Amino acid sequence: MVEPLRRGDATAFDEVYRRHTPGLFAFLVRLAGRAAIAEELLQETWLRLATHASTLAGDTNLRAWLFTVARNLYRSHRRRSLLDIDRLRFWRWTSRDRPAAPSPHDLAVTSETERRLEAALASLPLAQREIVLLVAVEGFSPSRAAAVLGLRPEAARQRLRRARAAIGEALVERVRPPVGAAQGESS
Repeated sequence: MVEPLRRGDATAFDEVYRRHTPGLFAFLVRLAGRAAIAEELLQETWLRLATHASTLAGDTNLRAWLFTVARNLYRSHRRRSLLDIDRLRFWRWTSRDRPAAPSPHDLAVTSETERRLEAALASLPLAQREIVLLVAVEGFSPSRAAAVLGLRPEAARQRLRRARAAIGEALVERVRPPVGAAQGESS
């Protein structure tokens, strides 16, 4: 599929867009936590492909290239967002005073297990969340995910093990009853 893109074949671009948009969007939504940001980053990813398609190497793994671009765009977005201290202070202040309204994504998640899993995933540090999303959700092999993330394969496998352990721990914590809530216990 790379060769037709390199030649500027619009049909090839449309096919790549159709095939990879759902996975890229889901990846970006889970990284960013907001569909609007994910949509912007997704469009920028496609602009990058359109701009750089003619310079891609013939043996480029297009899927890995797209996820790498999307990830790098998210990381750049995150760095810019963190630099805006006033905005950060505002969001901290507002989040303490009122609960966040559920997002459309939250409303779409119907299963309790899925909600717990999504919460556990969202609580992971970014580095661990990225590897889990690439391997468990997008189906990348750990070594291919390592290439996308710029890691050695062993480092990626270790990060994946830690992330999976953290998710398992978070799920167990959410299932345990609170201390003092055992049946038959009186006050």
